[in-house]
Amino acid sequence: MSALITTGTTPKAMWPGIKEWWGTKYEEHKTEWTHLFEEETSDKAYEEVVEQYGFTLPTVKPAGESLNYSTTGQGYTTRYSHVMWANGFMVTYEEMKNNLYAEVGQRRSQMLAFSMRQGHEQVCADFYNDGFVTNHASEGVPWFSAAHPTPNGDQSNLLTAADMSEISLEDAGVQVMNATDARGHKIGLQMQSLHVSTHDWYEANRILKSVQQNDTPNNALNVLRSTGEFPKGIFINHWFDDSDAYFIRTNAQRGAKHFQREPVSISEDGVFDNRVQKYASFDWYTVGRDDWRCGFANRGA
Repeated sequence: MSALITTGTTPKAMWPGIKEWWGTKYEEHKTEWTHLFEEETSDKAYEEVVEQYGFTLPTVKPAGESLNYSTTGQGYTTRYSHVMWANGFMVTYEEMKNNLYAEVGQRRSQMLAFSMRQGHEQVCADFYNDGFVTNHASEGVPWFSAAHPTPNGDQSNLLTAADMSEISLEDAGVQVMNATDARGHKIGLQMQSLHVSTHDWYEANRILKSVQQNDTPNNALNVLRSTGEFPKGIFINHWFDDSDAYFIRTNAQRGAKHFQREPVSISEDGVFDNRVQKYASFDWYTVGRDDWRCGFANRGA
């Protein structure tokens, strides 16, 4: 019979007190995946979202004639298929009998917790890392693409390739402001947060927090700062694997989502044959996105 040791509502809440008795330890980064997704729960095998788009523009109705009726339409479908991630370790009978459980078993439990947290961060960051090449929805193109198919023609959330600079971020803002819905109607899309690798962390802060234009002798206004771009801030992610790629989250309501199917847990069970004690941890969740307009990205020069 397995025994539940620890559970938490989300991975960031599991195994508190990790710094108390881990022999050789390092400080952990603060949880970073929560800045990349909206958190939701699920009680199904999978979650599915279908895009719906609205009417065309109105047309002139000549006197005495019938109006033209418009119809709504169905776009691409996104399915969130939950995945269970697991890891574990064993404590031998001999270790327990030699009174090594407190030293070995507890330390391994902390290492297991650390491993699970690291894995969760990597999976969430990889959704962004792979966003230039991997198709996650039925529309048939990657998340960050210049050719999202719509009834109004191809649309783009892939920014012009360039290293991070004041100009490239302003160009990103222009592209976001000019975004349209699937019918081609203008929408109030706005940049909300900037997500960068360790390589761009200092540069992003220099650009966005300078009162005047960054790295120029001009007595000119820093427009990005004065207009309040990125009101939710700049976030670093240590698991981004492209040093000069950066990502922008917008105010699109149907955005990047993280579904927790079941709270992360660790359990133990004894094995009669070889008298070992097994410990296992499980983390059941998935990440994805609905509307591709929730994110824009630049993969760098």
